[in-house]
Amino acid sequence: MGRLSRLIAGCAGITVAVLGAVNTRTLDDGVPPDGLSPAPAVALLPAGIALLLHAAPIAAGPAGRIRSGAAALLALGAAVLGTAGLGDSPAAAVAVALTGLALAALDLRLPPRDGAGAFRVADPLLLGAAIITLVALVPRLFDAAGTDSVMPRHQAFAVLALVAGAILARPESGPLRTLGSSGPRLSLRRLAPVLVATSLVAALTSVLARRTGVSPAAAAVSTGIILAVLALLALLAFGVRTLDKAGQRQRNLLAELRDREEFAQTLLQSMNEAVMVLDVNYRVIDVNRRWRELTGNPDNEPEPPPLPPPGTGLDWTLPRADGTRVPVLATMAAIPDAAGSTRGYVATCIDIAERKRAEEALSEHAADLERGNAQLAAALAFKNDLTSMLTHDVAQPISSIASLAELLCDDWADLPDDIRLELATKIDKNTRRLIKMMNDLQLLFRLDTGKVTARRVPVPLREVAEAAGGGADVDIAVDAELTALADRGHVAVVVENLLKNALTHGSPPVRVRAWREDATTVRLVVEDSGTGIPDEVLPRLFGRFIKGAGLGLFIVRHLVEANGGSVRYEAVTPQGARLIVDLESAPA
Repeated sequence: MGRLSRLIAGCAGITVAVLGAVNTRTLDDGVPPDGLSPAPAVALLPAGIALLLHAAPIAAGPAGRIRSGAAALLALGAAVLGTAGLGDSPAAAVAVALTGLALAALDLRLPPRDGAGAFRVADPLLLGAAIITLVALVPRLFDAAGTDSVMPRHQAFAVLALVAGAILARPESGPLRTLGSSGPRLSLRRLAPVLVATSLVAALTSVLARRTGVSPAAAAVSTGIILAVLALLALLAFGVRTLDKAGQRQRNLLAELRDREEFAQTLLQSMNEAVMVLDVNYRVIDVNRRWRELTGNPDNEPEPPPLPPPGTGLDWTLPRADGTRVPVLATMAAIPDAAGSTRGYVATCIDIAERKRAEEALSEHAADLERGNAQLAAALAFKNDLTSMLTHDVAQPISSIASLAELLCDDWADLPDDIRLELATKIDKNTRRLIKMMNDLQLLFRLDTGKVTARRVPVPLREVAEAAGGGADVDIAVDAELTALADRGHVAVVVENLLKNALTHGSPPVRVRAWREDATTVRLVVEDSGTGIPDEVLPRLFGRFIKGAGLGLFIVRHLVEANGGSVRYEAVTPQGARLIVDLESAPA
């Protein structure tokens, strides 16, 4: 459509230029025809060339600007030549001048105002030229005599061709665009009656002027001026109506924008998630009700709190106004514009404090289960160790007592007295051993349940060591004045078990020594001359059960620790075992 309209406009420009050239040649010959005004006739040549340049395809760059400038200069020249003929043919001069000005301002538009579209300057000029030309042609319908003095027919048709060509040269703007647009427009159905009425008014005015004796030229110009004023008033009314409609559309759009803004604000405030909207420079634009509740700030924060980078969602802690922090699931998202550039950010925080508390409670419950399982495993190990010890260590003295007692009872009369005494002594020894085991087990149960408490008093270590030695082959080197702050009964059991372990598993001589290590510590050492303790036994030396070793060292460790001390093992060079006990020194 655009290519065809420009082609027609170009043909119109060529036709008018040829007609202007013919008129120029005729005037040069010095024989002008009747009614031909020299200046408007000559102006048709530059006007036609200007229209031809405008109808050519639009080109960008310097070439296009040069062509547009040349067309504007030619059109202005045509307008100047047209005004030069006002004395000879006013109607033709005015029509040609208006057409030249319209071609010069064909691409000139006033900026849009108050919602209306851009206004093309050439449109009213072309309308005025067309009305004047039609007024000059209509009287021919009623009285053909002398009408060439108003405007020659070929010149009138040339002006109409220029008007039509100027409209077709720019189909994307002007009346063609107005007729085809979706906005306010004049349809052909409305435009046709106006054109008919204009022609009739022009004809009647011309006839009336002729009958009253007014010259045809004056009647045509006057009628054209009146119709042009009426057309301008109509255009003004149409513009006012268009502006009113544009203003109403603008008011409707503003109301719609307010409704959308209110809806968006209501939607933002009704969200259960805490939302903060930021601009591209991380300045706070708005926050919703849930954000204020979560942070404890009644108003918008001037600066946003630390947030995760855009495009991420992380477990985060959000600071509150009272200085505490609340765990949240924070998401930071960029807000793009139509071009894809970031125009702002939206931060969303979901309160996960309840979830964190549930996770912590679940973790604590799992830890309790693990501790319970460990305790059950320890109890099961204790049961198995206890069963093993009862099977081996307790069953042996019971079996020995039972066998010796049976032998003594069955052969009492036949046994000499020394044998009877030996058997009774062995039964007594095994019985004491069994009682010692039962006492150790009872103490073991009390230690395992945490019911053993220490009543610490100053304890003379030499006295305790001599009582525990009981006449055995033990070398005691302890100062009589040396005392430790501990439970006397516990210290006695510790020394007794250490000596028993040295005498049972080591070799004589067994030595007991003690001294003041420093101002607050007393050190007690029990040392034998045996082969020492194997390396594979050392990790569990003070454990609950060691096969063949009983409960002695386990009880030693717990009793020493109950009194605030410690016990450890050292190997003796070249051979032997040394058990070292550190206790708190009693005040002097």
